[in-house]
Amino acid sequence: MSDIIQLLPDHVANQIAAGEVVQRPASVVKELLENAIDAQATHIKLIIKEAGKTLIQVIDNGSGMSVTDARLSFERHATSKIKAAEDLFELNTKGFRGEALASIAAIAHVELKTKQEEDEVGTEINIEGSEVISQEVCVTPKGTSISVKNLFYNIPARRNFLKSNAVELRHIIDEFHRVTMAHHSIKFDMYHNGSEIFNLPISNCRQRIVNIFGGKTNEKLVPVKEETDLVTINGFIGKPEYAKRTRGEQFFFVNNRYIKSGYLNHAVNAAFEGLLKDKAHPSYFVYLTVDPKSIDINIHPTKTEIKFEDEHALYAMLRASIKHSLGQFNVAPVLDFNRDASMDTPYEYKSKTAQTPTIEVDRNFNPFKEEKVSGSGGGSFSGKSHTSFKKESAGDWENLYVGLESEMTTTKPTENDFSSVEFESAEVTGSLFESDEKKVGHHTTYQLRKKYIVTTIKSGMVIVNQHRAHQRILYEELLRNITMASAVSQQLLFPLTLSFTKKEIELLTTVKEQLENTGFVFGELSPGEVEITGIPSVTSEKEVAQLLEQLISDLEEEVPDSGFSQTDLLARSISKSIAVRAGVELASEQQQYMVNSLFACTEPTITPNNKQTFITLTVDEIDKKF
Repeated sequence: MSDIIQLLPDHVANQIAAGEVVQRPASVVKELLENAIDAQATHIKLIIKEAGKTLIQVIDNGSGMSVTDARLSFERHATSKIKAAEDLFELNTKGFRGEALASIAAIAHVELKTKQEEDEVGTEINIEGSEVISQEVCVTPKGTSISVKNLFYNIPARRNFLKSNAVELRHIIDEFHRVTMAHHSIKFDMYHNGSEIFNLPISNCRQRIVNIFGGKTNEKLVPVKEETDLVTINGFIGKPEYAKRTRGEQFFFVNNRYIKSGYLNHAVNAAFEGLLKDKAHPSYFVYLTVDPKSIDINIHPTKTEIKFEDEHALYAMLRASIKHSLGQFNVAPVLDFNRDASMDTPYEYKSKTAQTPTIEVDRNFNPFKEEKVSGSGGGSFSGKSHTSFKKESAGDWENLYVGLESEMTTTKPTENDFSSVEFESAEVTGSLFESDEKKVGHHTTYQLRKKYIVTTIKSGMVIVNQHRAHQRILYEELLRNITMASAVSQQLLFPLTLSFTKKEIELLTTVKEQLENTGFVFGELSPGEVEITGIPSVTSEKEVAQLLEQLISDLEEEVPDSGFSQTDLLARSISKSIAVRAGVELASEQQQYMVNSLFACTEPTITPNNKQTFITLTVDEIDKKF
């Protein structure tokens, strides 16, 4: 039998590696931004066209590359970051595999321009599908400019699986957030289709977070700081009252590298235990600094997973430091019932020394000196002339009517002559209510445990889950409003202003038209804020913020693309948010309306999420119970 094992050509191996390294345009953005940071750039510019499908360009003012380095950078496992295996345990750079540029060049058209400060001219290289098309001298400023065009042009299956531009742009913005928050000492700019999305100047850590997520974020942040031999913890956590239904504002950084860790996330949630509402997630921006020897980054090509040497100690320290911050800034309640919070020493006065208070004494004060009181009495308070303050004893109640007759005789008869007053007849000639043959209090529906509605049918009885039933009724009503006619809207006397991040506003913009058909009326959509002047008649003003948060969460998780699925998701999300909950008492008319409306639906048996809305018990089944 002939030999069947053979070495793959480099361009095939690069395409296979690209499947791990480059999953979507956001992966390219991450790799290029990290390369610019490793080149000690102080200003990085990201330019995107059509959510990265047409162009991804990163321009930096870093150290640049020589002619040889520029050519070698596109070879597999060629890197300037490490030289030996031992260097893997002393990593202070973002990249070290030497795979990113080779993988990107295998599936796109790449143009590289680079120049070092001491060189007079730079180098320009053009590559298409791992094949070098040209390499020549060019005039370019110090640093590197790399353009990636027509991503996945030679892998049509991967290109067809990319989501819509709005979805891919959201993933790019996510990666941009993660890189920029870890490096607040670098200036970042981002442009999409010619318009500026972000302009982040050099700032401190708190200001960078505020610049990304909007001005209202500043009041939500509580600082966290802890320094031990094992780890240094810095950063911020969000106050419990600002917790969201989405996990969008949860960031861990280890040695300025963004990571995902369910274990550390559990430590943060444990610190917030008892402070959050149901299904609410706290915001946190936590920066951990550890010894590079105690972590292993070389687990996955995306480098977002890290193995720690002592995870349990890290968990305990993170949980304790966040609990300390919540208590220190009076965010969390302290279980000491004898303590008066107003008597606490403010935190900033903790290390200050006490000062002797200054006492002023009026030496001419005489407590026994009598003072004259002007008035009809003419006496002093020390004497007995208190006649003006004497309380008169109240007379008998009959005295109220003394002299009434004499007064009536002296006054005009038209004023107080009660004989001329006409009184209403005591006889009731007509019936105030129409006579009704129905017995008062006769109900056809009953509410059980404020959760179920029980009603009778010919074959037995029906038990309806009120929350699920209302969900189905609202879902079909909203679908009709969105697709066929506009819903009734109630105008707000004072417009409601809600703060959202740029990414969340992008999401709301994609479904703005459908939201308006459900009854929402939007005012200004400024960066970071949404003004609402009208809401659907079925919702209340206090439910709007929660409703929109839930909607954003659903949109992020399900990521719909087609028009119908987006409309369906919108109707499902809103109906779930505003449907009447278990524990709400319903009047008999409301119960009857809900039962009638449910069975008038096109699909009354299940909710939009395919859960059962009611069950039936026949007379035979009830008889068997006895």
